[in-house]
Amino acid sequence: MNNLFKALSHPVRRRIIAMLRQGPMGSGAIAAAFDMSWPTVTGHLNALKDAELVSTEKHGQSVRYRLEISAVEEAMAFLMDLTGTGSRTPKEDDQ
Repeated sequence: MNNLFKALSHPVRRRIIAMLRQGPMGSGAIAAAFDMSWPTVTGHLNALKDAELVSTEKHGQSVRYRLEISAVEEAMAFLMDLTGTGSRTPKEDDQ
């Protein structure tokens, strides 16, 4: 879980996740969206992969990244539990 929140803490990684919500993307297309070196983008992609937020699949020599919703759901469930969201118990007056 720590890797997940660490990965989500960086704005570039959050932007990559937002991009992948539209569907799988090749690493070249992801890198082209940022004004930074290829190794820096690769580092961000590896952090997302280590946190199991994305998975990869090879297509020839290119790599496509796909958002792993289960990891996002796990983070959301943790945050909802932490804040008590969605776990409201009815008061006697509500019954």
